[in-house]
Amino acid sequence: MYPSNFCGSSKGLLSFSHDCKVWYMNCNQALFTQCNSWILISLLSLLQEFFTEDLWHTLPSSWQPVLQDLSYPQIADLLLDATHEDRRYPSVWPLSLLAFRATAHALAFPRESRSEGCRVGGSVKPKEFLENHSQSSLLGHIFRKHVKPKKQHEIRKLGTLVKQLCEQTDCNRVVDVGSGQGHLTRFLSFGLGLSVTAIEADPTLVTMASKFDGQLVWALEKEKQKKVTQNFPRHIAGWVNPKASWEAFIGQLKEDSLQGYPNFVLTGLHACGDLSATLLRHFVKCPHVRGITSVACCYMKITTKENPTPPGLFGYPMSSWVSGLSGHQLSYKAREGACHALEDYVRRLREESELLRSHCYRAMLETFIRDTRPDLRRAGIQTIKKSHLLPFTEYARLGLARVGLPPELPLDLGRVEAMLKEQGRVVVYFSLSLLLAPVVETMVLLDRMIYLQENGVNSQLVPLFNPNFSPRNFVLVALKPCGQ
Repeated sequence: MYPSNFCGSSKGLLSFSHDCKVWYMNCNQALFTQCNSWILISLLSLLQEFFTEDLWHTLPSSWQPVLQDLSYPQIADLLLDATHEDRRYPSVWPLSLLAFRATAHALAFPRESRSEGCRVGGSVKPKEFLENHSQSSLLGHIFRKHVKPKKQHEIRKLGTLVKQLCEQTDCNRVVDVGSGQGHLTRFLSFGLGLSVTAIEADPTLVTMASKFDGQLVWALEKEKQKKVTQNFPRHIAGWVNPKASWEAFIGQLKEDSLQGYPNFVLTGLHACGDLSATLLRHFVKCPHVRGITSVACCYMKITTKENPTPPGLFGYPMSSWVSGLSGHQLSYKAREGACHALEDYVRRLREESELLRSHCYRAMLETFIRDTRPDLRRAGIQTIKKSHLLPFTEYARLGLARVGLPPELPLDLGRVEAMLKEQGRVVVYFSLSLLLAPVVETMVLLDRMIYLQENGVNSQLVPLFNPNFSPRNFVLVALKPCGQ
């Protein structure tokens, strides 16, 4: 559902002033009731501690026997895929487990993009890539250069939505924050004819964006045999300060005067961490920003009420209402889990992919690290490439070296063999925690919608991208009423 008319009418909109709070309360109460809280504490533990903390046996005893013998495709169909209709249970499941699964599915905002006709764990790539897996058939060839298929899909879909908002607000100007290499900026400017200012904190990416602009203009002029006369996008290297006044934000756009400044639509494609929250704050405060499309990511990087940076501002909760609720806190692990790609994991389960081995390997390595260095808990180990293709002994050799331990540390092979046999349990446990990921994301986004409503702005949450292709597929869309 897209905004239809914000000027004196809410036709076509869901009224979230009440629904968002009810939805959030349902999430909060279901996740943090006394009967479920200990299960959640267990499931939101770090998976690398599966063996060291004996996490399997923290699950309800009635769940363990029915889950431990599930095949990987059965885990996908019976546990994670809410749309799967032909559920055939190999044994009778406890009512508490059935209720837990049903509640998690019911509380998560639907992720399927209706326009894409996709389903969980379905075709990885949208229909626009059927002819060529690396080139969208719906995006002009000049906008595909240097752009990966996933980004092609995103800039086409989001660009079209931004154009629609510009038409509804009589704006021809867009500010793209966190613009990176300028792929969305170029499509908005050269493809859709909008006047675009792009802000990016990394000067290197700004330089690349300008370079790619030049290459695109050269290609256009060669193709049309005439000089491109439209306004080029403006690229600015800078950090958007969440505490800055709206006047300072406008000044950052390097305009000579604030008087008569044109209205514009604000957009951010996968604005990382607190940046999405910052854009919403500037949208609310600045009278020149008439609309916004916000696609968030990296929820584990947002600051929280318990650890605000800068003091007084945080990415969660944003709304006064959620901030006043007891038990609203979302841990780092919960927010990190919300970034996982459920659809991708479902696909791996159905394919019985060897990639499923990686979680078990990491949990096994943790036991040998702690045996040698009990004080070295949860050590950060960067991804070991193609770890699923390695025997565990080689994986351990590489991993031990990364935490400063002797790579040739003797390993009890009998113990290694015993833990490898528990890989199925590790996968089930991770799948249970993954079941909660969409619920946590829903809570973060509902809080932002409530924040907007507190400031007099209705909003919509749209699953715009194909989730099998672009996991962070929600776009928060809002337009200010006329006169605000």
